[in-house]
Amino acid sequence: MLNITKTRDGKKLLVALEGRLDTNTAPELEESLSDELDDITELVIDLKDLEYISSAGLRVLLACQKKMMKQGKMTVCNPNDVITEIFEVTGFSEILDIK
Repeated sequence: MLNITKTRDGKKLLVALEGRLDTNTAPELEESLSDELDDITELVIDLKDLEYISSAGLRVLLACQKKMMKQGKMTVCNPNDVITEIFEVTGFSEILDIK
């Protein structure tokens, strides 16, 4: 299960994720963000309450990163130790701006 909380402030969108971002929930996140990113210049994805991320979840983050590189910036913040290790092992720590 994945809970997605979105807070918009002008051209900035904060997306807080809670639960698991995996094969079952990645399409939900992708669909939830697809329409909202068009006029956003700053995307912040808060992973404080994310317990797990699979390759499907990583793919959604990468797609968001590619889109945001054309129109602004994306920051991923508050990953726990498990998520941070996944980012490091997959090389995503080099691709994403992680705070």
